[in-house]
Amino acid sequence: MSNDLEKAYDPKNVESRIYELWEKSGFFNPDKLPGRLKKTYSIVIPPPNITGSLHMGHALNAVIQDILIRKKRMEGYQALWVPGTDHAGIATQNAVEKDLKKEGLTRHELGREEFLNRVWQWKEKYGNQILEQLKKIGASCDWSRTRFTMDNDYQKAVDDTFLHYYKKGWIYKGERVINWCPRCQTSLSDLELEYKKEKAKLYFLKYPLENGNYIVVATTRPETMLGDSSVAVHPSDVRYKNLIGQNVILPLMDRKIPIISDRRIEKDFGTGAVKVTPAHSIVDAEIGQEHNLPIFKVIDENGKMRPEAGKYAGLSIIECRNKVLEDLEKLGLVEKTEDYEHNVACCYRCDSVVENLPSVQWFLKMDKLAKMAIKAVESKKVIFHPSRWAKTYLNWLNPPTGGVRDWNISRQIWWGHKIPLEGIDDVLDTWFSSALWPFAVFNNKKDLKKFYPTNTLVTDRGIINLWVARMVYSGLEFMKKPPFKDVIIHATILTREGKRMSKSLGTGLDPLNFIEKYGADATRFALIWQSMGTQDLHWSEEALMAGKKFLNKIWNASRFVLEQTENYKSKKIPIREANRGSSILHSRIGTNADKEILKKLKEITGKTSKNIDKFEFGQTLHDLYDFFWHDFCDVYLEKSKNQIIDSELKENTQKILIHTLAVSLKLLHPFIPHITEEIWSKMPLDSARGKPTALIIEKWPTV
Repeated sequence: MSNDLEKAYDPKNVESRIYELWEKSGFFNPDKLPGRLKKTYSIVIPPPNITGSLHMGHALNAVIQDILIRKKRMEGYQALWVPGTDHAGIATQNAVEKDLKKEGLTRHELGREEFLNRVWQWKEKYGNQILEQLKKIGASCDWSRTRFTMDNDYQKAVDDTFLHYYKKGWIYKGERVINWCPRCQTSLSDLELEYKKEKAKLYFLKYPLENGNYIVVATTRPETMLGDSSVAVHPSDVRYKNLIGQNVILPLMDRKIPIISDRRIEKDFGTGAVKVTPAHSIVDAEIGQEHNLPIFKVIDENGKMRPEAGKYAGLSIIECRNKVLEDLEKLGLVEKTEDYEHNVACCYRCDSVVENLPSVQWFLKMDKLAKMAIKAVESKKVIFHPSRWAKTYLNWLNPPTGGVRDWNISRQIWWGHKIPLEGIDDVLDTWFSSALWPFAVFNNKKDLKKFYPTNTLVTDRGIINLWVARMVYSGLEFMKKPPFKDVIIHATILTREGKRMSKSLGTGLDPLNFIEKYGADATRFALIWQSMGTQDLHWSEEALMAGKKFLNKIWNASRFVLEQTENYKSKKIPIREANRGSSILHSRIGTNADKEILKKLKEITGKTSKNIDKFEFGQTLHDLYDFFWHDFCDVYLEKSKNQIIDSELKENTQKILIHTLAVSLKLLHPFIPHITEEIWSKMPLDSARGKPTALIIEKWPTV
C-alpha cells in the first residue's frame, strides 16, 4: 500500500502549501523561467477597487484568466499576468468618510491634505485585501509586478494623457447639463449611473393655453415644472398639430412658454405632450439647445430648491413636490394621478438619486476616439467572445440617436488624479485613468515593448462601455495598437432564483466561504462547470459538491495508479517519455483496452487544447470530467486490475497507467491546479532526465 498520498484528500492540507511553493519558486514571473519560447502571452487583471473584497464575479473572472495563463505557461510562452488595484475615487472617498463619521469628523473639518493622508493610511491597511484573497483561489499572477493606479509613474502617465488631449483641443471646459450626485457632491458620467425600478406616480397636469383652454402633460417629477421652458409634442401627433407654435401659461410661475414639436417625444407616453425642463434633464437640454429655449435652474447641488423656484426656494425636492401638487390641486390643475413604475438613475457608489443640472465641467471630445474604437472591432482587430457583445460596444459608440456624448471627465472629490492645470482642484474620473491600464501598467520600456499589446481581456458585460471601449481607443491613440486581441465577456453570476447578487440585499455569496468549506479547486470547478456560454449563471451549490466528488475521484484513482506502479520508484519513467504516447504502447502485447484508452487520451488532449483556445471553458471541463471519470476510471482502471497481474502485460500496463494519469493531470491543471500539483509531485517520473520538476511549468501535452 502506497503511503505517498494520504488516504483521503483534504484541501486544507494541500492548497496553502502548494500555493506557497509556487510563490517561493518564482514560477509566476516569466523572467525567472529559463528556456521559455520567445513568444509572449500577457493578461492584465481588471483592477479591483481598493475598497473591494472578493465576490463571485471576481472569482469567476480570476479563474478564467488563470486557466489561460497556466496553459500558456505550460506551452512554454513567457506568460505574464499583471495584477493591480484601482484607486476607485468616489468609492474609496466614501469608505474613508464613513470611517471618519465614526470619529464624529467630516473631510471638510480635516481639510484636503489631512484627508488624503487618511486615505493613504486606509489604502495601506485595506487596499491590497482583495489581491490576497485572489491568492486563496490560486491566481498565478506575477505579484512582483503589482500595480496601483496612484503609483507615481502611473500618475505621470495620467497627467501626460490629459495634457496630450488638451493640446490637441480634445479636452475643453464648458457648462452643460450633467449627472450630479447630491450625496457625493460630484458630477458623474452617464455610464456611472445605476437604474433602479421605482414605484411612483404619473401626474397628469393641466397647462392653460393663452386662449383659455388647456393641454395636459404627464410627468413623474412635478417639482421640476418650475423650471419648464416649453411643452413638446411629436410632429406627427395629429392631436396637437394645431397647437404647435401657441403658448401656454406655466402654472405657479405665470410664465409664457411655447408648444414645440420634436421627434424625440414618445407619442405613447402619458398624453403625448411633455414638459421640457432644459436645466434638469439631459434629453431636455438637447431639445432646449436645438430649439433655443431659455434655461431655468431651480434645483441646486444639495438637492434643494433655488431662488429661481420662487416661493418654493429652500425646500427639499420631496417637500417641493408635495407643495407643488397641493397648490396645483387648489387651482384644479391636476387632472388625474396613475401608479407608474419607472427606472430611476442612482449614483453607482452611494445609491443616491442623481439630479440633472447645469454645471461647469471638463469634457473629452469623443467623435474621433469613438471612430477609432469602432473601426478596431469592425475590422476584427479586437474580437468579442461571445460575438453578441460587440453590438453592445458598437451601439454605445455609435448610437442610433447620433454620436456618443462627450465624456464628462472631471469630478468634484478629493481622492484621485488632480487635473494637471494650475488652480484646478477637480480630479479626473476614475475611468479616465483605468482606460490606460493595459500600457500604463508596465512601468519600464522593456516590459512595455515585450508584453504590449496584451493578448486577452477577461471582463464582465457591465463595463464594456465604461472600460473596454475606453481602453481600445486609448491604446490606439497612444500606442498605435489595440490593447488586446480577444475580449472574453463571462457570465454574470446570479442567485439560484435568478436574482442579482448583493450583500446589501442579502443575496450575496462569499466565495471565500466556499473555499474554506470545499477548497479552492472545488470552488474553481464549480465556477467553470456552470459556465456553459449562457449570459447569466444561476449559482448552484450542487456544483461544489460535484467538484468535491471529482477531486476525490482523481485522488483515489491516483492512489491506485501509484500503488500499482510502486516498483517504478527505483526505475522511474523519464518525463519526456511520459509526455509521448507513441513509445508507451508495445503493440505486440497491447490489449484492446490499452489501445482504446490511448486513443481516447489522444482525442481529449486535442479537444482540450482546441476548446481552451476557443474560450469554451465549461465544455472543456465537462469533457475532461467525462474522460477521467468514465474512460479512465470506470473502464481502464478496472481492466488494468486483471492486466497488472499478467506478467506479460504488467510493465506495459504500468506505463500506460502512469502516462494516462500524467497527461490527465496536465490537462486538468489549469482548472484545478492545487490537487494536480500535489499528485504530480508523487508521480514515478524521472525529473533528473526530464526537467522541470513542478507541474505548473511542465510541458503542455500535444497530440
